[in-house]
Amino acid sequence: MDVKTVLIKNSRLTVEISSFGAELQSIKKQGVEYLWNGDPAVWAGRAPVLFPICGSLKEGKYEYQGKEYFLGQHGFASKCNFEIEHLSEDKAVFLLKSTEETKKSYPFDFELRVCYTLVDHAIAVTYFVTNKTDGEMYFSIGAHEGYLCPEGIEDYTLCFDKKEDFLHTEVCDGLLSRNTKLYGQAADNLPLKYSYFNEDALVFLQLKSRAVTLKNGNRQIRVDFEGFDSLLIWTETNKYGKYICIEPWHGMPDFVDATSDFTQKPGIHRLNKGESAELKHTIALEK
Repeated sequence: MDVKTVLIKNSRLTVEISSFGAELQSIKKQGVEYLWNGDPAVWAGRAPVLFPICGSLKEGKYEYQGKEYFLGQHGFASKCNFEIEHLSEDKAVFLLKSTEETKKSYPFDFELRVCYTLVDHAIAVTYFVTNKTDGEMYFSIGAHEGYLCPEGIEDYTLCFDKKEDFLHTEVCDGLLSRNTKLYGQAADNLPLKYSYFNEDALVFLQLKSRAVTLKNGNRQIRVDFEGFDSLLIWTETNKYGKYICIEPWHGMPDFVDATSDFTQKPGIHRLNKGESAELKHTIALEK
């Protein structure tokens, strides 16, 4: 496996990306690091790309056209080596195509492109999903960037662009329950606490906002996610991870009472033959 790490930069930012998983490895603004370092003693990830599912399937499996398939949490893209399709000073495009191996767990022909483009002090992360199957294709896709919080997350607040009722859908063994919990009403900010993540991620399925800013006195990171279905917030609490993941998802995990029919999965999206979908979120380092 020929894994390569590429560098893109402009006058504000220097960004490193690995071809393995098309995963961000470093985001620096004027020499200061903003991305989690992937310490395996805490959480080995940095910014995995979630495809063709987001989260977990009930019993790790689904059915499509009378056949049963197994897929692990978040799918397989983060475990694949992508082709570097384009590289210039401030832009990189990574390509993953279906193979006989991917078809064992996901019976569709596809092309997935992950494009990173620097614009001033921001990174535009664009996903292009193309159905190459002779028929319909079903997919979800999501982001999972972990942002470094050197002081610990409780020094940080999430500030939303609209006032929200922070209604969290509770998680049970990786699946969504039918229970909810309210973390605030008619508010546009959510101070972070490690206790929020004792069970799993915060799952917000009904936000009005399509932008959120992670703030403290020293850092300010804005994530715009127009077009995504839901937003998840997560960190590892067992080791009190000094990072917080802000995760726009075009999809969601299975509910605890889900059926196995892939076409009816909540958060699944359909592409007809030859169709493509484009999703973009933007990471702006504002301070």
